Amino acid sequence: MSTSKPVLAIGGTVVLWASAFPSIRVGLDGYGPLGLSLARLVVASVALAVAAPFLGVRLPRRKDLPLIALCGLSGMAAYQVLLNWGEVHVPAGTASLLVATAPVFSAVLAAAFLGERLGARGILGSAVALGGSALIALSGGDVQYSTAAWVVLAAALVQGAYHFCSKPLLRHYSGLEVACYAMWTGTLFSLPLAPAAWHGLETAPASAHAAVLYLGLLPSALGFVLWGYGVARNTVTAATSALYLVPVVALAVAYVWLGEIPAPVELAGGAIAVGGVVLITARRKARRGSATAPVQEPVAESR
Repeated sequence: MSTSKPVLAIGGTVVLWASAFPSIRVGLDGYGPLGLSLARLVVASVALAVAAPFLGVRLPRRKDLPLIALCGLSGMAAYQVLLNWGEVHVPAGTASLLVATAPVFSAVLAAAFLGERLGARGILGSAVALGGSALIALSGGDVQYSTAAWVVLAAALVQGAYHFCSKPLLRHYSGLEVACYAMWTGTLFSLPLAPAAWHGLETAPASAHAAVLYLGLLPSALGFVLWGYGVARNTVTAATSALYLVPVVALAVAYVWLGEIPAPVELAGGAIAVGGVVLITARRKARRGSATAPVQEPVAESR
């Protein structure tokens, strides 16, 4: 089978997920962090619900509902609110660098609760990644910026919790199915934000409405479909390594679209943080052995 389509699918996912960060900055105008969170989730949930029968998404087992609810609460509801709140003051490209540390928290949680060994390289990688994140948070010299940067890092934490909680589910469901379940439950948890979303619907400019539709239909809905297709037909190394490009693409898109130019210290902190993530993921790949078979348990990001 030709590998061009899976590679294009993964590449398309990277671009879509990277473009979500500057799109959030546009959508915040009028919707605010809370309204944007629910509006995006509703659009994505409806789109995935329409596509689910054609994608072979099955109904989940009753006994898995509590874990699915936890995935939706952490990886969708809490993640959206924290990231949107943080991006009020943190540039889109910088936010993408902080969110890239999510695998660090996933690895730490797995070591704490699943007995997975972190090892010397894992500990070093975690320290390096968090050190780079701290450098970013302290680089602005402004209380609002620093607070917002820590909030974005909290978004990375709940994203890592989502990866951790989804591991048992991925033994029985595809990555796309888990993403659908989490998106739908995350939307339910976010329903109390309906007044803010309705206010945004009434008052936000056309550009913010367009950003909401874009975020829900493309990075959130289509992004998961492309990712599920690509990782099921590619190798672990190719699929996960591609995610390192998300901050790079996000920085480029934010520069072209929003004119954002991150400070050198932010770029340095981001490079250090991503380097720490590479150390951790390289350790995990080495432990699993050769990665020549198709991915069986893809990690689903929720951008």
